[in-house]
Amino acid sequence: MKKQPTKKTKFIFITGGVLSSLGKGLAAASLGALLESRGMTVTFQKLDPYINVDPGTMNPFQHGEVYVTDDGAETDLDMGHYERYTNAVMAQKNNYTSGRIYYSVIMKERHGEYLGGTVQVIPHITDEIKQAVLQLDGAVDVAIIEIGGTVGDIEGLPFIEAIRQLRGDLGREYTLFIHLTLVPYIKTAGEMKTKPTQHSVKGLLASGIQPDILVCRTETPLSADLKKKIALFCNVEPDSVITAVDVESIYEVPLRLHAEGLDDRVLEKLGIWTGAPYIKPWEELVYRIKHPRHTVTIGITGKYVELKESYKSLNEALVHGGIANHVKVEFRYINAEDLEGRDPAEILQECDGILVPGGFGSRGMEGKIKAITYARENKVPFFGICLGMQLSVVEFSRNIAGLDGAHSTELDQETPYPVIYLMKEWLDFRTGKTEIRDENSDMGGTLRLGAYPCRLREGTLAYTAYRREEISERHRHRYEFNNLFRDQLEKAGLVVSGTSPDNTLVEIIELADHPWFLGCQFHPEFKSKPMKPHPLFREFIKAALTRSQKH
Repeated sequence: MKKQPTKKTKFIFITGGVLSSLGKGLAAASLGALLESRGMTVTFQKLDPYINVDPGTMNPFQHGEVYVTDDGAETDLDMGHYERYTNAVMAQKNNYTSGRIYYSVIMKERHGEYLGGTVQVIPHITDEIKQAVLQLDGAVDVAIIEIGGTVGDIEGLPFIEAIRQLRGDLGREYTLFIHLTLVPYIKTAGEMKTKPTQHSVKGLLASGIQPDILVCRTETPLSADLKKKIALFCNVEPDSVITAVDVESIYEVPLRLHAEGLDDRVLEKLGIWTGAPYIKPWEELVYRIKHPRHTVTIGITGKYVELKESYKSLNEALVHGGIANHVKVEFRYINAEDLEGRDPAEILQECDGILVPGGFGSRGMEGKIKAITYARENKVPFFGICLGMQLSVVEFSRNIAGLDGAHSTELDQETPYPVIYLMKEWLDFRTGKTEIRDENSDMGGTLRLGAYPCRLREGTLAYTAYRREEISERHRHRYEFNNLFRDQLEKAGLVVSGTSPDNTLVEIIELADHPWFLGCQFHPEFKSKPMKPHPLFREFIKAALTRSQKH
């Protein structure tokens, strides 16, 4: 290995068995929250076995949302869990896929770095994985590494082998293996079955890894006898068998895992001493979630509504906005195509607020525009994010500014009024360089990705929400507001309340004669946390509550 470990950071590796979507990401995030509550610093890394270099071009129906970091990395949605539950800030180095690992190794081979030797999975691929993991060494007290997929997946074998080797490289006092598995309840038999867990651990043992702690996902708590049985057959201590029982709110998970002693077992096995955890903020958070004073209904009009994971951060940010207002937010997912050819009032009249999220492609666009028209005309609080902001500009241009046929060139290349278009040149304030892009650039190359500064206009909804003159928000989009139409739209009543520092990129638009109508080019949901709700979501839910109480 090129890099010698500093022997400061402790590494926790989390694997999963039996089936996917058991909640490794939430378990990792919750453990990180518990360690932070004891005064430790933590970071995370997700190692995904799929061959895509990143999830940026993957269909949300297959992969869920693409989470964007400050430095512009398009990452797995679990990065969102890590940032929401802890103070850790994710970046490019926190998410690796098989595609990214193999690509790096192949480029090294092409450049002659292996001196003409035969390139193999072991040691070249596994060494590349280990180097990716050891980037985190020395930066924090504990690094929590989640291995995507399920033990036994052929794509995941190099990652399992790499972490097996890291146990030997770093030593037992610096490494810990946690395996998340399933203990299903069979209703017809009236009992819980441990065999899936036994087989999962057997598969892990076959790869050379003995888990130190088992986290068992269940519908009901495990009895002491079942824990002893699992411990016996899986070669762990009974107090290292942790129940991860289903909960009403995902923000209960840290409290439940703490009650099971997970953080105590982790610290004990890693030889770490800390004081007692300060978990009162989590207890207060869960109390507010479970005891709301009001309820509001938010209509989410999008094209990926069949899979809720497509809008994971968005959904959580709405929940956070509800927490800030003592409100339970009920989601009403509306397929934008269902609004086409129908009276939107039939579907939207029960909504206290309407939100149009980001997305790509033309499907359902006119339905989204109809939802925006309904929100504008009926004074329903409206929040447009990314594409939702762009379509609100299109809707205003057509129906208020008299620009009949106005559209985005993404959706209509022949539109007479391209109010949203592909900006060929723009200044990247992070590098000071002018970026060039056109329709022939690769899909990722044309995107504006990551955190960019935005200056706010006083006296606007945005300024009232943030209470600051300049903010930084994360972007993931290709098309921009066309400044050729800016004066005309502003004279018609459109309010530009946020722009780039040089005033060339329009970031936020509003309507002055509306209780709460705001569209933003960025994705504010990526920076919302349960204990620090994003200002725009807080104010959107507040406006929806006001409307609900009036009606």
